[in-house]
Amino acid sequence: MEFVTVLVRDPRTQKEDSWHSYIDYEIFIHTNSMCFTRKTSCVRRRFREFVWLRQRLQSNAVLIQLPELPSKTPFFNMNNPHHVDHRRQGLQEFLEKILQNALLLSDSRLHLFLQTQLSPEDMEACVCGQTKYSVADAIHKFASLNRRFPIEDEEGKKGKNDADSDSESSSSGLGPSDDSISCGCKANPASEES
Repeated sequence: MEFVTVLVRDPRTQKEDSWHSYIDYEIFIHTNSMCFTRKTSCVRRRFREFVWLRQRLQSNAVLIQLPELPSKTPFFNMNNPHHVDHRRQGLQEFLEKILQNALLLSDSRLHLFLQTQLSPEDMEACVCGQTKYSVADAIHKFASLNRRFPIEDEEGKKGKNDADSDSESSSSGLGPSDDSISCGCKANPASEES
């Protein structure tokens, strides 16, 4: 039986500059689902990236009513542990509901969000075929840089054949050529010829 475990945990305050700070959260994924390129991953995301993800998922799945994110309250105090934990719980519930929907699981943005540290702009460019790397390449590269899971790192070193067979299932659940179609981008004919 397939499972996807997602945990949103370890809120940390990050300084943007001398005047601005924000909180990011660790997203831990453990799964045996065929939809995922990596079976274990860990990334950090901030609230505004969750907002971006929800907007993109909603624009691609118009007929699906997406779960709500915790409300962005003007009274949110990042020094208040109750506020931070309430938001963390809301973000976890949001991801749990998203990951139960097969149609949403086919969106490459979701996989890049959960399994790479790419910015929203870079995720969008990757999904639309405007990068030199595919969705699966981005996820594999991040996993090889992220040393938290030595077991998977060792699996990647066993041999190139193992990595090749792993990358055949793109994270979208569709073939790699479908990524540009799923994002609604028109393929650039010049890039196809080169």
